[in-house]
Amino acid sequence: MPAEPLPQFLSSIKLKYVKLGYQYLANHMLTFLLIPVMVAAFLEAAKIGPDELVSLWRSLGINAIHALCTVLLVVVVATAYFMSRPRPVYLVDYACFQPARNCRVPFATFFEHARLMPFFDEKSVRFQVRILERSGLGEETCLPPANHYIPPCPSMEASRAEAQLVIFSAIDDLIAKTGLKPKDIDILVVNCSLFSPTPSLSAMIVNKYKLRSNIMSFNLSGMGCSAGLISVDLARDLLQAHPNSYALVVSTEIITPNYYAGNERSMLLPNCLFRMGAAAVLLSNRRRERARAKYRLLHVVRTHKGADDRAYLCVYEEEDGDGNSGIRLSKDLMAIAGEALRSNITTVGPLVLPVTEQLRFLASLVARRLLGSRGWKPYIPDFKRAFEHFCIHAGGRAVIDELQLNLRLSAAHVEASRMALHRFGNTSSSSLWYELGYIEAKGRMRRGDRVWMIGFGSGFKCNSAVWRCLRTVATPVDGPWSDCIHRYPVHIPEVVKLL
Repeated sequence: MPAEPLPQFLSSIKLKYVKLGYQYLANHMLTFLLIPVMVAAFLEAAKIGPDELVSLWRSLGINAIHALCTVLLVVVVATAYFMSRPRPVYLVDYACFQPARNCRVPFATFFEHARLMPFFDEKSVRFQVRILERSGLGEETCLPPANHYIPPCPSMEASRAEAQLVIFSAIDDLIAKTGLKPKDIDILVVNCSLFSPTPSLSAMIVNKYKLRSNIMSFNLSGMGCSAGLISVDLARDLLQAHPNSYALVVSTEIITPNYYAGNERSMLLPNCLFRMGAAAVLLSNRRRERARAKYRLLHVVRTHKGADDRAYLCVYEEEDGDGNSGIRLSKDLMAIAGEALRSNITTVGPLVLPVTEQLRFLASLVARRLLGSRGWKPYIPDFKRAFEHFCIHAGGRAVIDELQLNLRLSAAHVEASRMALHRFGNTSSSSLWYELGYIEAKGRMRRGDRVWMIGFGSGFKCNSAVWRCLRTVATPVDGPWSDCIHRYPVHIPEVVKLL
């Protein structure tokens, strides 16, 4: 009688769960080693009677004074330990500005206005149209009212009007969602890269909401699209020093005064990509806020490549030959962004990656040192094992494509970034919050999920923030996606022919 064939293990066992079990075992190896020791000690103690315990205590020669001092020392050490631990920082809630429909800039409107501008030649018009065709932006992105004029009206009054519109709208929505009283705000951090009036935007908020006179307010400018995470980092540090506090972080970019009216191709790109937007975020270190907070901040990692001249000059505000000011984007921008990202994830990796991925990366590094870089391919850690959600700065289609390729992410992982770019355009430092809003609007955020925010900015900087979801987030009925989330995701073609 022929022997029965071996069972098909590959068809009967899901290897995914085997891999997950191995990963869990590696991450909790110390716990699994200590459990048998603790169980054995407990069983031995259970066998000893009261008389034996008393005799054991006397044989150790410990009197009441020694015991009291030992307990006191343990209490002091435990108190010092808990006092020295960083205070938890919670994201209570956030709100994003939702532009009015009369601010929309469909492709046809953009093209028609570009043709009517007195300072653009035909080559510049065609160049902007080609950029827009491949940008990944949709028909519903918005520009401030002043940019709808022909020519635009970049006055100080119009710039302030845009700032008040986007910032106050976001803060009003946040106050309505959280029930926060403006007088309760202890820390205010505002970031806007290119518009820095006097009085500052932070002073404008203090005046509008009549905040306390002893509020700690900060106004960050010139720090590019990654300034939103820099503001979060600054708020986190301040919350470590000031217990029982609320921190309001406002991130925006004011478009009105920054329209480029020249014909330098490298300075025309911002005209095509940047759109209006803002976000207001409420952070707190109050432990009672944990019950209603959405997320807890785990890590912020900042990488600055400004010591390299190429990196420093790759996003540079200057005047062209005709005296028109604008932002010049270097051809090396994507290569520099890749270098900054590699430096950043080298720091982020050990903080978030499971032990199995770290061991593989270490083995790859050692093998490349011993065998040479040509004899061994570098191992790219699988960040999908560390995060459930990715919010990549929606700076442009090329940025999202590059990160998807380098981090080996699926289309689903970058969906929020692509859809935020399509619906709202590049809203600079606030884009990450529109992406997080997209994930919530789709009902995908679950308790325990981890979120990785990645931002890039002039200087050149790459900044990361890691959040953990504290509760399953109910699908919101309001917010910037409320009127269109049912239509997303949408297919975004490689090229949208306009001419």
